[in-house]
Amino acid sequence: MYGKATAAELLRKKKVIFFDVGYTLAYPASGDWMFTKKFYELVGGGLDSHSPEEIQRARETGDAFLGKHHRVKDIDTEYEQFIHFYAIISEKLDLHLTKDEIRAIAYDRTYNMENYAAYPDGREVLEILSKSHRLGVISDTWPSIELQLSSMGLRDYFSFCTYSCFLGTFKPDKRMYLDALTKCGCSAKDTVFLDDSLRNLEGAARLGITPVLVAANPASDVASPYLKIRSLSELIG
Repeated sequence: MYGKATAAELLRKKKVIFFDVGYTLAYPASGDWMFTKKFYELVGGGLDSHSPEEIQRARETGDAFLGKHHRVKDIDTEYEQFIHFYAIISEKLDLHLTKDEIRAIAYDRTYNMENYAAYPDGREVLEILSKSHRLGVISDTWPSIELQLSSMGLRDYFSFCTYSCFLGTFKPDKRMYLDALTKCGCSAKDTVFLDDSLRNLEGAARLGITPVLVAANPASDVASPYLKIRSLSELIG
């Protein structure tokens, strides 16, 4: 569908490159975005008596709360939202976490940037690409994303950012991509979007943005009608 051009060749014809963050530029240090090292530390063996299905149902309930209240204006409000999330998880799985423990987990998830790690080639790739393209972010995320990107030394490479928490909606809602296009001031045909989700890429493609699947996370290494890369280094040849 998108020919046999390499990622580097494709980018030569574009002016703007939009990046997702999770599993595109960074990944969770614990292996899970919400079940952090602090979460596992305070929960101990509390999850051992529950099946994966039970845990998933609890997470879905917590995620539903976060989704319903996703329009978040600042990092302190994000922290309060996560308190509710972890209280739901504790209740649904009978973890018996105290209020102080729930707050400690929520605080860590919000403010501890050691929970996030950048892919090793990301900073070098952004440094090189920033000399020939304008770079942006389109991410389903929270206000703490600014701290995350800064702590990884990546924030200064981006000229414009679209965050779901400020729009109150998620990809592939077209409002996410239209916001990004408005901010960059370019036609969709002059832009590329890199994401680890086919669903999100389809939303971008519907508006004329060229999609590229990032399969750094093995779970994202699936059959794709779009160009697929497994490392950001492929963007620079």
